[in-house]
Amino acid sequence: MRIQIQRGAWLALVLPVLALAASTAQQERAAVVASNPDQAHGAELFGQCIACHGADGGGEMNGTTPRIAGQHFRVLAKQLVDFRYGKRWDSRMEGMADRHHLAAAQDIADVASYVSNLTQSRQGGVGSGEFADEGGRIFEAQCQSCHGVRAEGTEEGVPRLAGQHYGYLVRQIYDAVDGRRPALSRQHAKRMAGFDFEQVHALSDYLARIGWHNEEVGAPGGGSTR
Repeated sequence: MRIQIQRGAWLALVLPVLALAASTAQQERAAVVASNPDQAHGAELFGQCIACHGADGGGEMNGTTPRIAGQHFRVLAKQLVDFRYGKRWDSRMEGMADRHHLAAAQDIADVASYVSNLTQSRQGGVGSGEFADEGGRIFEAQCQSCHGVRAEGTEEGVPRLAGQHYGYLVRQIYDAVDGRRPALSRQHAKRMAGFDFEQVHALSDYLARIGWHNEEVGAPGGGSTR
């Protein structure tokens, strides 16, 4: 009985804090979307991101950091807010999204807008290609209805997956299934939890081979796993 009471007391203390954080994050995200982005200021702020994401926003071919160039504005804005409020976990990005680096909602809007307008300027990392056709079938059956026929996402906030680095996609699928992407819907995690090893790599390889602005395919990306 004591354990039950202690758990109840703990939940009574924690749940309001979590609810407040979620509410604050939603308010800031709304403020970002309502802002009028300043591209020039966004370019200045992006200088803080170049060390990891590259001057072109192309990330790393092995998937250590994602390609962010050309990603939809609302997607980028949401991820930055999620990192700021602990709704997405990555020690590097949590630090870069704090108020020391991005002081206000306007800063998030500025840098997100700048990045969304960068174009894919170099090839990305892909897998072996052995299971890419199977990945296409998985995508059509499981993902296409939301992410679009060419995995292009939407301006309303559905992520563009096409052309993302293979290694990064593999890692994010495992992170989602293992609960390391708390802001991702349960529907996503539940759907991907049924994928076996080959299916995870097949889907990731297929998506990596869809060019954002062309159909070119980069060199193998090194097959990152968990």
